[in-house]
Amino acid sequence: MGGLPGPGAAARAAAIEPASDDSEIDSSPETREWRLDIAAHGQRLDKVLAGLVPEFSRSHLQDLIEAGEARLDDAVATVASRKVKAGQKLTITLVLPAEARAFTPQAMALDVVYEDADLLVIHKPAGMVVHPAAGNWSGTLLNGLLARDTGAARLPRAGIVHRLDKDTSGLMVVGRTLEAVTALVRDMAARDIHRRYFALAHGDVGADPFTIDAPVGRDPVVRVRMAVTPQGKPARTDVFPQARRQIDGGTVSALRCVLHTGRTHQIRVHLASRGHPLVADTLYGGRPALGLERQALHAAELELAHPITRAVLRFEAAPPPDFAAAWAAVVSG
Repeated sequence: MGGLPGPGAAARAAAIEPASDDSEIDSSPETREWRLDIAAHGQRLDKVLAGLVPEFSRSHLQDLIEAGEARLDDAVATVASRKVKAGQKLTITLVLPAEARAFTPQAMALDVVYEDADLLVIHKPAGMVVHPAAGNWSGTLLNGLLARDTGAARLPRAGIVHRLDKDTSGLMVVGRTLEAVTALVRDMAARDIHRRYFALAHGDVGADPFTIDAPVGRDPVVRVRMAVTPQGKPARTDVFPQARRQIDGGTVSALRCVLHTGRTHQIRVHLASRGHPLVADTLYGGRPALGLERQALHAAELELAHPITRAVLRFEAAPPPDFAAAWAAVVSG
């Protein structure tokens, strides 16, 4: 329960229950109550709460009010500008901002391909976000790793050393010890971790292998996208055409892609820059086709040296059913 605001606060109130002595951070909602005194009379509800609960921003408190978490004399109060009266009982349920709950454990089923004391190899499904960010503060791979392994909380990013886009499926390696994470990061920087992808792209890319060596950086016009730009970081993708077929009035090419660098959206950006956006990758100009509503990209193969023993490890993961069916329609259809 909340106590009195400090000196200079916008409002003062008498707490119905004493403040808790528990100093641990708890992500569960907490309900606090006060009996408002004369100093609060006539002031805005959000201003009064900002003085009573200084650990939360006023904007977040306004969100809580609009969400129906505040009550005056046990009646829900949803208007932040409402004037309060002396003698009223003010109650609020304090729900932490989503970003404050981002690094909490969440039990979830993870498809673990390989596991030992030093690392995990996981087959990430399409639709799962790897790391919390705006709009995706929960349900991420990081949340699942924290719940699966208590030691993950002591590691940078819970041991995550590289990412896949939300709608890209496939293999990822995760460190389980600080020594392993350090070695994996080093190997990733040295380009000693090899990743190979399956992709379906619009258009006829031809039959011969080719390399796209072009810097990738933030799109200067559309900030949610990346782009080939001189201000970007070096990026290289090798492309190996497998088949092409007329589908739904246009050509679709089945490709195997090898990353030599790991820039954000690299394969998507590189192929789109050549006029061959991935099927269903609407961010970069692709169109839904072959039953796919998400970008046609799957991290199929992973090869690396074990971070501790240095033994070579190789893994393969079959594409999920939606991608597998689309791939088969081009390669075998």
